Amino acid sequence: MIEIIPAVLPKNYEDLKNKIALVRGIVPVVQIDICDGIFVSSKTWPFESGIDEHFNKILNEEEGIPFWEDIDFELDLMVSDAIKNFDIYTKLGARRIIFHIEAVGDLKEFKDFLEGIDVYVREAMEIGIAVNIGTPVGSIFPLVNSVDFVQCMGINKIGFQGQKFDEKVIENIKKLKEEFSDLIISVDGGVNLESASLLIDAGVSRLVAGSSIFNTDNIIETIEEFKNC
Repeated sequence: MIEIIPAVLPKNYEDLKNKIALVRGIVPVVQIDICDGIFVSSKTWPFESGIDEHFNKILNEEEGIPFWEDIDFELDLMVSDAIKNFDIYTKLGARRIIFHIEAVGDLKEFKDFLEGIDVYVREAMEIGIAVNIGTPVGSIFPLVNSVDFVQCMGINKIGFQGQKFDEKVIENIKKLKEEFSDLIISVDGGVNLESASLLIDAGVSRLVAGSSIFNTDNIIETIEEFKNC
């Protein structure tokens, strides 16, 4: 069964809370896109207007991400400091964390970082690596055995929703599957009911969708349609 993951690009904490509420009880996992305005030009919570009180309370374990009791989260870290502040991001309580290969710097050092993550953290959390359309997918081959899944971006301009799907991602998926047949692959960006069928046929396990879910009149029905692609 294909996993459908709604993606939230939170303008602020209230937007984050409201979007999660819309899919609470419908899906087991929501992706939260965290953008710092440096690695990508867009800014989301918690960077949109300075670190807010809710972020600090979450870090201090005074509260959790909205509805954390009912749903798991994956953090898509479209940020420049993902490695430096990894310990801070883990305090948000995510089930999965995604690094972007274009933001991690030296790949050997990044691989050493991955392999040095505390074993208890690795047991509690999945680690993924994302790769952009314009990045040769072969560049992540040396990292695949150090992560739990790969997220292929399906658009050119990341950090923004509603972007046009780029079919080049299909070839990236096929290349990954040829080298790593059991690899879990997710696609984020440009995922809609039309592109979903192409992606599933190519071998993806997870579909991450934002506007094509949240901009519909019936979210439950739309998610079911995705599952039946």
